[in-house]
Amino acid sequence: MDWAGWALFGLVATTALTAALTAAQLAGLTRIDFPLALGTLVTEDPDRARVIGFVMHLGVGQGFALGYAATFALLGHATWWIGALLGFVHVGIALTVLLPLLPGVHPRMASQRAGLASTAVLEPPGLFALNYGNQTPAVAAVVHVLYGLVLGLLLRAG
Repeated sequence: MDWAGWALFGLVATTALTAALTAAQLAGLTRIDFPLALGTLVTEDPDRARVIGFVMHLGVGQGFALGYAATFALLGHATWWIGALLGFVHVGIALTVLLPLLPGVHPRMASQRAGLASTAVLEPPGLFALNYGNQTPAVAAVVHVLYGLVLGLLLRAG
């Protein structure tokens, strides 16, 4: 396995995903903010949380990139379309398993069952993260497919 490629290209792919997600937020397509959600695990301040969360998101992206690189190594080759397919699987797991579990462990995120007395500052993602906007599942799919596509292209060239 190409360890240097994994380390560098995982950062590139995660940065591409985050940039595309930020562009979608600025365009009003979604309100989902992975760095904010991750950063508020450790701090209440939203500005600090975004910075801390961005670093955490890069780390999480590296972990997923390792899984992608291992999959490419097992298959014996990397391509853009295999990467895109892995990105589609990745977002499916994220939207149906990982995000729905987040309110159970996040100290500042309300659950679906939170009542009026809740002091949580983040709303729960809901099914397919629809609480962050109707276009959120599509945006999440596009940015994760982009992530996989970038990894497939770069690891193929490496």
